[in-house]
Amino acid sequence: MAILPQRSRREMEEHRFHPLVLILVPLIAIFLQVYLPLRFPSFAILNLPVLVVIYFSVSRRSPIGGTLLGLVIGIVQDAMTHLPLGINGIIDCILGYLAASIGLRIDVDNPGTRLIMNFSFILLASTLHVLILRRLVGIHEQWYGLHDLIRALVNGLVGVVLFVLLDRLRQRE
Repeated sequence: MAILPQRSRREMEEHRFHPLVLILVPLIAIFLQVYLPLRFPSFAILNLPVLVVIYFSVSRRSPIGGTLLGLVIGIVQDAMTHLPLGINGIIDCILGYLAASIGLRIDVDNPGTRLIMNFSFILLASTLHVLILRRLVGIHEQWYGLHDLIRALVNGLVGVVLFVLLDRLRQRE
């Protein structure tokens, strides 16, 4: 069994992105999230804004930055949907914080780790969505267990591919 050298903390520092990337990628994800299901209903299974929040949060490795990024993306996403303002903001804040905290502790550049992480976070997002709507807003949202598991798996696989594409947008030092 080959022993892999452990990365130093310096090598695991946050990745840098051009400011335009940090603005355009979330806007494109929100645009696709809102308008693709109108033309192609099967695309409603994807949750691209959450995947973008997860990616930038683990890449930047800053819990405060991940929380703020989740807040902004979530509020913009809420403005484009029929949900009360703040639902996705709350969910994306929580996910951004957790993703950045995990990014500090484990190597998230491995595709297997990314798949498990994306699957778990999308499942958590679905659970939080139902809980927030039921408990805070008073809307009885149905929990679809198998559908949410399939949704989490599909988003996990899409997230692995998306993360590879977004890795190419990192600024080299």
